[in-house]
Order: sequence, then structure tokens, then C-alpha cells
Amino acid sequence: MEINKERKLVMEEVRAPQYPGMPMLILSLFLYVVAIAIPIIEGVQGGIPLVLLILAIVYILFGWILFCGLKILRPNEAFVLTLFGKYYGTLVGPGFYFVNPFTSAINPAKNKDAVSGAEIVIGETKMATGQALGLLNKRISLKSMTLNNDKQKINDKLGNPIEIGIVVIWRVVNTARAAFNVDNYAEFLSIQCDSALRNIVRLYPYDIADEANLDEKSLRGSSIEIAQNLQAEIQEKVEIAGLEIMEAKITTLAYAPEIAAAMLQRQQASAVVDAKQKIVEASVGMVEAALNKLAERQVVELDEERKATMVSNLMVVLCSNRDTQPVVNSGSLY
Repeated sequence: MEINKERKLVMEEVRAPQYPGMPMLILSLFLYVVAIAIPIIEGVQGGIPLVLLILAIVYILFGWILFCGLKILRPNEAFVLTLFGKYYGTLVGPGFYFVNPFTSAINPAKNKDAVSGAEIVIGETKMATGQALGLLNKRISLKSMTLNNDKQKINDKLGNPIEIGIVVIWRVVNTARAAFNVDNYAEFLSIQCDSALRNIVRLYPYDIADEANLDEKSLRGSSIEIAQNLQAEIQEKVEIAGLEIMEAKITTLAYAPEIAAAMLQRQQASAVVDAKQKIVEASVGMVEAALNKLAERQVVELDEERKATMVSNLMVVLCSNRDTQPVVNSGSLY
């Protein structure tokens, strides 16, 4: 119970105190100019108080610290700031800001190795996860991103191995959770997608084998419902990381190579049986109609034996896969 309680203790995002960056930049540059001018004036004319001279030298040596508090953000980007190891706040919104210069921005996914078998798409550029997040420096992107996992081999409900791949559209909605609750939120997402995909696939067969049970859901026939269930399960798993799953879709679905040929033969056999069944049903109706027309118009009177022979001949003609060769009987049937 204690472990479950600790897992529920998640960070909540708070806004970091921020001030306009341009006035602070101008003030810092002006103070630098003044601090440099004071020793020069002291060397040329003298008369500068010692305290003022010491302050000018100290500012020259340490005034650059103020510039560390200047932050520039582009749209849909955020800085997660810490102050001496504690969460200070999140800087959000495009613009030029000044924050506490002793704070440092962190991005837990920066400089991480690329997630094996996963790609992230930002805009129209596709790149490995580690490379994509490295380009963002210490900023955390709030943009919608695409995670495209490689195909996996999973057994469906009937135990048949299938190859399946998904694409997930996601974004960061809680930067504090993404930065502090998990080690690498992109890698965490990729692993949870794999886990959720396996859980979902094991609940459904690849296709419906029994036509009598048409209400049964399948991976091939119920793609929309499967995608919704997959999205819901992934969202539940990544809630702790502050991520929002906007969409999850199956991109690849096929039998594994070792059973693909057998399943193809099975599908072909099923198609042949269905076709034969329809042909026989249609042929029986056509033979019945032919016999009724002959009886109504009194073209010829047929006894039961001749009817059976006629039915046999018509069924052979209508159900044959090849063109029949007519045989002309010039004598009696008997």
C-alpha cells in the first residue's frame, strides 16, 4: 500500500516568476558600461571613492551572472527550472524573459540515447528520438509529436503470431511530471506503447473465423474500436508522465511470415467454399425455374427419371468451372 501511495505522489506544474527580459538586458549592459568606466576614470583623473571602485570591479567580475537569467522562448516551448535542486517553476509562452539567474533549465530526455526502434516526427522531419530531443536543447517541446514504433510480433487471441505496428500522436501537457516523474518521458512513452499494444492484441483475433459469430470484434474488422481502446490504455499508462495521447492508430497488420502462407491458403479455401455455395444456390434456383417453365408451357412431359437426368445435366453445366462440351443424343434416352 505504501508503494502505491508513493506512485500517486506526482509533481504538479506551477508557473515560474518571470519579468520582461529587454529592460533587464538594457540595465545590465548599462551597469557594465558604468563599471568599466569607473576604473578608467580613476586611472585618469582619480577621486573615485574606494567603495564605488570595489563595487565596479566586483560587478565586472560577477555581473555576467545576470545574463544567465535571460531566457528566450519560441511558441509551444517551455523551460522547466530548478533552483539548487528544487523545482522552481515552468516558464511558458513565447517571448524574452528574465528569471532568477541561479535557476537552471532541465530536460530529462536531452542527451539520452535514441529509443530503440522508435522515431519522432516534428513537423515534416523524421529523426531518432534522442536526436530530436537533443535539437530542442534544454527546452521541452509542447508541440504535437508522432511516435512511430517498429513492427512487433505478437500472438493474437487465437495464438496466431501477427506483425503489428502503431503510430501515436502525443504532446507534453504537464512539464513538471514529464521532467521529474520519469527518467525519460519519450522512452517511457515508447515502452508503454509496446506494453499497451501487446495487452490489446491479445484480446482480439486477427480475423473472424466463424461467420456465425459476426458480432465478435477482430483486429482487421474493428480497427476504429481497437484504436480507441489502444489510445485509452496508453493514456492511462502515461498519465504519470504528463503526456496526452491525441491519437493512436494501427499502421501495419499482417500474419507473421511463418504462418502467412498457411493463412493465405485458408482464406483462399474459404473464398472458394463461399463461391461454390453461392453458385450451387443459384444453380438450384435456375434448374427449378427451368423445370417450372417447361411444365407451364407444356413443352415436354418428363417423368421422374428424366427430370433427375435433366437436373443432373443442368447442375453440371451451371456448377462446372470449365466450359461444358455438349453431347447430342440422336436416339432414345433409353
